[in-house]
Amino acid sequence: MKATARRLPVFIALCILPRAGPTHGAEVSPGRGEPRWTNGLPQDETYFPIGVWLQNPRNAPRCKAAGINLYVGLWSGPTAEQIGALEKAAMRVICGQNPVALASKDNPVIAGWMHGDEPDNAQSLGSGKGFGPPIAPERIVADYTRLRATDPTRPVLLNLGQGVAWDNYIGRGVRRNHPEDYPEYAKGCDIASFDIYPAVHGSPEIAGKLEYVARGVERLVRWTGGEKLVWNCIECTHIDNAAIKPTPEQVRAEVWMALIRGSQGLIYFVHQFKPSFKEAALLDDPKMLAAVTAINAQVRELAPVLNRPTVSDAVAVEPSSAETEVAFMVKQQQGTTYLFAVNLRNQPAQATFRLGVAPGASEVKVLGETRTIPLRARIFADTFGPYQVHLYRLKDPDTQSK
Repeated sequence: MKATARRLPVFIALCILPRAGPTHGAEVSPGRGEPRWTNGLPQDETYFPIGVWLQNPRNAPRCKAAGINLYVGLWSGPTAEQIGALEKAAMRVICGQNPVALASKDNPVIAGWMHGDEPDNAQSLGSGKGFGPPIAPERIVADYTRLRATDPTRPVLLNLGQGVAWDNYIGRGVRRNHPEDYPEYAKGCDIASFDIYPAVHGSPEIAGKLEYVARGVERLVRWTGGEKLVWNCIECTHIDNAAIKPTPEQVRAEVWMALIRGSQGLIYFVHQFKPSFKEAALLDDPKMLAAVTAINAQVRELAPVLNRPTVSDAVAVEPSSAETEVAFMVKQQQGTTYLFAVNLRNQPAQATFRLGVAPGASEVKVLGETRTIPLRARIFADTFGPYQVHLYRLKDPDTQSK
């Protein structure tokens, strides 16, 4: 996370969407699939990774109460004390592979290993010495090989920077406008993640344009060819913009546009650097904490659905104008079809959905909104506010499944 690198002492790692037409509805994209690692994250269909970046283990119980089930990174660690505290809190962690961590390899609290943060960005040469080039993808791949040789039973996470979504990001230095680097970086991990925070962004090119979250996820999914897990980071504090903070609606939009574009794990960035530093600013913000807790509860409730394969060629969407874009994905579980949709523009939109699934359904239930929409000839329409999310459920009465 770039903000962390700027405002805190340097974090040293201890290791060096489907577009569809209304046809039969074939399942094509992978869900959780077969277990890839004998240790690591739970393979249960009810588990969806909801992480938090670089938090003190003493905050684990409060994070857990907010629906967070994973720590990502440990400051100046892991230490034996940190691992013990997380074990006591039943909070798994993805951390650096230092001697303390390797001595705890048999401890299931360690869910995975990680590279240093944002190797794709220009690297500091030290105080007052400027920046050098990014770490080369070849080095990341070599480090990944070493990490895997030391412990092949857990996944390796690589978190990348804004360049995943924004080619013109100046923080990449000499590799600015070189998106071709990213498929090479992705070869050096099992979980490819990235961060961009448009709600509080300082550049007019990005500021307020939440769709860059969706764009980054979509690109990572494409660049990894479906062979890696793709995660992403979510903003929920001022970070380093004292004047602006995301709204709960913006956070929900970023979460769901990421999931719809193919993210299989979320990492909340909860630090604040302005107007004052707070390590766990989310936990001290009652309104945002309540919103994030509710978002996480819904994601966890829908985890068995999200972990199913995405159904391609199941739905066609017709937006109200060429200037609008409504992204969507379709899942099926136990005879029920779920259609998750989000407006990717900061302006109202209308969309008409033409379904090639759920032939016996007569209405569409909108989850969390206490309303239904009539379904006629497998067609329904709905209105979206700017960046608004709608989650639809269609139960086919002709099936015998629940």
